[in-house]
Amino acid sequence: MIDLAISKLPLAQWVSNITDWITSNFSGGFDVIQKIGTFIMNTVTGALTAVPFWLMIGVVTLLAILVSGKKIAFPIFTFLGLVLIANQGLWTDLMNTITLVLLSSLLSIVIGVPLGIWMAKSEIVAKIVQPILDFMQTMPGFVYLIPAVAFFGIGVVPGVFASVIFALPPTVRMTNLGIRQVSTELVEAADSFGSTPRQKLFKLEFPLAKGTIMAGVNQTIMLALSMVVIASMIGAPGLGRGVLAAVQSADIGKGFVSGISLVILAIIIDRFTQKLNVSPIEKQTNPKIRRWKRWVALVSLLVLIIGGISGLSFGKKAADKKVDLVYMNWDSEVASVNVLEQAMKQHGFDVNTTALDNTVAWQTVANGQADGMISAWLPNTHKTQWQKFGKSVENLGTNLKGAKVGLVVPAYMNVNSIEDLKNQADKKIIGIEPGAGEMATVEKTMKAYNNLSDWTLVPSSSGAMTVALGEAIKQHKDIVVTGWSPHWMFNKYDLKYLEDPKGTMGTEENINTVVRKDLKKDNPEAYKVLDQFNWTQKDMEAVMLDIQNGKSPEEAANKWIKAHQSQVDQWFK
Repeated sequence: MIDLAISKLPLAQWVSNITDWITSNFSGGFDVIQKIGTFIMNTVTGALTAVPFWLMIGVVTLLAILVSGKKIAFPIFTFLGLVLIANQGLWTDLMNTITLVLLSSLLSIVIGVPLGIWMAKSEIVAKIVQPILDFMQTMPGFVYLIPAVAFFGIGVVPGVFASVIFALPPTVRMTNLGIRQVSTELVEAADSFGSTPRQKLFKLEFPLAKGTIMAGVNQTIMLALSMVVIASMIGAPGLGRGVLAAVQSADIGKGFVSGISLVILAIIIDRFTQKLNVSPIEKQTNPKIRRWKRWVALVSLLVLIIGGISGLSFGKKAADKKVDLVYMNWDSEVASVNVLEQAMKQHGFDVNTTALDNTVAWQTVANGQADGMISAWLPNTHKTQWQKFGKSVENLGTNLKGAKVGLVVPAYMNVNSIEDLKNQADKKIIGIEPGAGEMATVEKTMKAYNNLSDWTLVPSSSGAMTVALGEAIKQHKDIVVTGWSPHWMFNKYDLKYLEDPKGTMGTEENINTVVRKDLKKDNPEAYKVLDQFNWTQKDMEAVMLDIQNGKSPEEAANKWIKAHQSQVDQWFK
């Protein structure tokens, strides 16, 4: 360790203070942007979703044919790829993703092209902007989620905010490069003929730099698409949610389906932008053919617009008894939120659910952007979140009693207490998501027990943890994991909790329902249902095991509801 003469600079605290100051002083402006942005996003997504999928596939395939000429590989790929996505039930997610990518790319282009031109015209601007672009490109995309949530809450607007920051630099750089690469002889010739700066830019420099600029635009679109999965961590809808859920639950099949859908979309967008970026020589085809293609394209887009308007007109329905719920993407909470969602839909509620990291979920309820959650593990797992946001939410009490958190091992291991751990399992404890309260508890436990001083806590995800556990049991190997109940793994495997003589893993926990302030006044029916929702560990584990055995969360929830209809009806009385 190298000791410097000066003390450590409180850089993290400075950044946090600046963020807090911006948030508190400009919260009104951020709220306006959030509302306007959400309205625009919902409108665009609604229009895209309203178009029948078969019509959208047909029109996009036709456009692919128009830009491909005699080559048929791209149109065939476009048709088969979109059909596959629709077949997998991911069409709505695809439209949400397209909305996010299109709007973030459009904003990046609107900002990036003028900024790139300004850089090309001014060395001072170039020297100032260049390091800022370096910062924007090299900073990990996850970091942009923190100010995005602080400024705009959750949803597609912060997703666009983070995507624009991440995707903007290529357009700026390539525009700057394209303008600078225009031959100085041509520029001097334009000057000698008395061209104004505007004429020189739009009639000489910009047309000659178009190819380079379009290459930057292409890269911006691809980067915006790469942010889809990251943006889903703060509630942005689309295909990214499926990928994120698959990663957290280690569902290879679901992850592949959502991932391949993103790949198909990326290839289609990339090929379209490449086909549109052709040189003037390549454009020298028969004028009649060019005119015919232009008219076919215009008619096709008009058909899409008419289809979207028709779909919106006939697809409207009242958003009666609307409720927004957030949850953590843990197996237990996926089971509970799906049961409540299906039950509420059965009783006429319009329910929207969003999977978030635990701290973001608490913050979202606290700032009133979500109505509530039924995933508050208290008093231990979410102790930090309760201390921070408890005064800004209303705790409706316990919905499931007797939850437990601890270190878990297979029953065949010859250890019964944390104090018995010595050299087992390569001195590793397999954990879950780094931000989970359970991980902090395990870290505290490792400090409290001297025999764990040289052990390592390995962060992963709840899904990866259960996969590692299953593989170890198959091979009859030692393994120590961070576990909790209720969980389906206790139904599937013969497991045991290690005794905790020092009590560092906490006492028995309850899962609570917390809602935003004023929910009782704003939406008394939803408040009543959330207040009365409760079930048992056995109930939750039955749903979790059905999901693990291959049922979708909705199917498993409806199966349990059908078998416990009278119990469910009590929540609505």
